[in-house]
Amino acid sequence: MDKVFGSAQAALQDIVRDGQTLAVGGFGLCGVPEALILALRDTGVKELTVASNNAGADGFALWELLQTRQIRKMISSYVGENAEFARQYLAGELELEFTPQGTLAERLRAGGAGIPGFYTKTGVGTLIAEGKEHHDFGGVAYILELGIVADVALVKAWKGDTAGNLIYRKTARNFNPLVATAGRVTVAEVEHLVEVGELDPDQVHTPGIYVQRLVHNPSPRKLVEHRTVRASANPGQEAQA
Repeated sequence: MDKVFGSAQAALQDIVRDGQTLAVGGFGLCGVPEALILALRDTGVKELTVASNNAGADGFALWELLQTRQIRKMISSYVGENAEFARQYLAGELELEFTPQGTLAERLRAGGAGIPGFYTKTGVGTLIAEGKEHHDFGGVAYILELGIVADVALVKAWKGDTAGNLIYRKTARNFNPLVATAGRVTVAEVEHLVEVGELDPDQVHTPGIYVQRLVHNPSPRKLVEHRTVRASANPGQEAQA
């Protein structure tokens, strides 16, 4: 099976449709499949439900799909850093299913593992619990959360081979491994593409069996969400050095 496609557009053209549920990897600006998101924007598909930790930031990542009104509903844990996301939600233009971050991670993992649902204490007694099934275990209340299975999953990997085995780098190993398992069809955007046998099997985070399509993007943008610096304790000495 040839998993490598010549472009992000080619990898998506026959698998995305209106009204689908998508799972998208990334955490802020880290580990975001930017080329695939831009290609998805260009397909013009709409009425999408997207499960992702957040929706990128102003001018980047899923913000692109919010700008074009292609997303109908977000399943997310964080709205900050994206003024358009917040504006659409507060104006009633975007449906939002708030999910605690750990619960969202487990919902994606459960969906990928074939687990339809699980009970958790997180959110009990809050708005998160409204309308959800409650169950008592040992005198403690839990709520039922459902696993997420996406029609299409989009992930970003640092390195991958042509069989779809993936390695994520540092913080990018956040939601990406979970998202990769949760898709009926998973498309991976890979920064470094190598041949089968070049990866150390002990270093592989996502086995190729979960990945159906690959796109090579050797030059992704490297953005910093919040640049934080610390003033020198002795500026004069630093200048002399």
